[in-house]
This record gives sequence, structure tokens and C-alpha cells, in this order.
Amino acid sequence: MALLFHSKIKRNDWWREELSKKVPGLEVRFYPDIGNPDDIEFALCFAMPHGVLGKLKNLKAVFSLGAGVDHIFEDPDYPRHVPIARVVDPELTDRMSEYVLQHVLNHHRYQHLYDEQQRKHFWKEKHAPAARNRKVGILGLGALGTGSAETLKKMNFDVAGWSRSPKSIDGVTTFHGPEQLDAFLARTEILVCLLPLTDETTGILNKDLFQKLPEGAALINPGRGPHLNEQELIDALDSGHLSAATLDVFHTEPLPEENPLWSHPRVRVTPHVASIASPGRVTELAAKNIELARAGKPLLNQVDPDKGY
Repeated sequence: MALLFHSKIKRNDWWREELSKKVPGLEVRFYPDIGNPDDIEFALCFAMPHGVLGKLKNLKAVFSLGAGVDHIFEDPDYPRHVPIARVVDPELTDRMSEYVLQHVLNHHRYQHLYDEQQRKHFWKEKHAPAARNRKVGILGLGALGTGSAETLKKMNFDVAGWSRSPKSIDGVTTFHGPEQLDAFLARTEILVCLLPLTDETTGILNKDLFQKLPEGAALINPGRGPHLNEQELIDALDSGHLSAATLDVFHTEPLPEENPLWSHPRVRVTPHVASIASPGRVTELAAKNIELARAGKPLLNQVDPDKGY
């Protein structure tokens, strides 16, 4: 039995040691050193090159290295009958909640404005309202969105969330379905996008959505790069309808040097660091899911292929 591993972060010796500890007898192979593809029953990966998984005829399950699985579904040759599991973990949620809180506070307290004033050696105060009077909206109420909403609520922000299906979170106003999206946007001064990436959510952060936010609203996107129409964000910032944006994910990563987002005065760029899965926890989940797959049982955090998450 062999597992094929692929990640942009090269720690092959560590991953082999940890996986072998938790699954005795497991042979770990690192792409592109596949060996005999017929030996491979499992894959643990992020952004496996397209076409690879489709060649593994004895593949029993695929485990994503993170919470997102769009990098797997984007592969046109992915074998659709093979189950996929994603990472759902308290530490991953806590890391995302930290990032969201940090940048909500930056926008709430006008840090982008003070950064610009500092560059110009210009002194002018702008006083923020109390947190209870600042309306923050979370697009997407999965594990990461729910954790972020709960963290912001503890800081007394007026928090709302939107999801595809109804959700209930103590102290958080919730909206659901396409018919309630406009009402959610109309009351949101700081918008955080934590949606999964699906056909329906690709390009959702666009001109039409921005126009439904109050004038002066801010955007935080630690979700997925293809959620955002970058040029339409720049247009909304230049027009003044949006005040600022914090972006952690992009269509092309690393962000190309010539991309105008790097130098836009109202954009803060971070290099896809909002939240990463704990390697120790990932190997624990993989080991449990290998056991379940061998027994023919559903995986932990198994993805619904019809929903894409």
C-alpha cells in the first residue's frame, strides 16, 4: 500500500516519518516519484498537477492538505467516484479567526488611512465608532466562517453571516440563500469572504456585489483568489465606493510583480498566510481516514461532490 504526497512546501522527510508512525507499513511516495502507479491507494495533496490522480486506477481516497478542495475538483481528469476529505480542525479555525480579527480591527480603526497619512507626514484624526456599532459581515458560515464570526462577536462587533443554507450562531444575525444576500450586503460595513470555491461562488466579489455594500465599506478576502474580480475591486476602490481591501489569496500565486494590487494605496497584500493546517493534525486525520477507507466507511470531513465542499 502506498500514499502519494504533493505540497508546495518541501518537508518530505518529516511527512514520511510522521505518516509512517501513524500508519505502520505505509509507503509514502513524493510526486513526481510515483513509481508503479498501481501501488497507490491514497493521495495527500495540495494542487496536485492535473491528470496525475486520474492515472491511479487503485486510488481509494484523496485527502486535501487544507480546508479547500477546489484544487482537486479543478482537475478535469479527477476520478469522480473517489471520495475526498478536507481538513476541519480547531487550530486551523483559530488561525483564520486571528487573521480575520486582525484585519477587521485594521479596517475598523482606519489603519489604511493612517498608513497613507504617515507616508505623507500628515496628521489628522478619524475616530472609529464603538465595535458594537460596526457592522461586520461574513460570507460563508462553514467551520472557518463560524469561528471568525464567534471571535468577532466576543469583541462586541455587530456580526452577521450569510450562507447557502440556514445556519444558527448565538449572537450572530444570519442570512441564507440568494434571496437574502442583498439584505446581508446592505448592512455590511466590513465584508469578510470565507466561502468555498464552487462554480456558483467563482467571481462573486465583483462590481454588482460591491455596489450593494454601503459606500465606504471594506473588503477582506482570505477565502480563494478566484472569488475576486481584481479589476472591478480596483475600480470600486478608485471610485471611493469601497474604502480599502485586505487580500490574502489571488488568481495567480505568487502575485506577479506587475500586478497593480501590489502598489494600490488602499490594498494590503498578505502572501496566502491567513491559516495553514497543522501538519501533525493533518497526519492524524489522514491516518484515521485510511482506516475508514480500508473498512469501506465514509471519511471524516468527507466532501459532497455536488456541493463542492
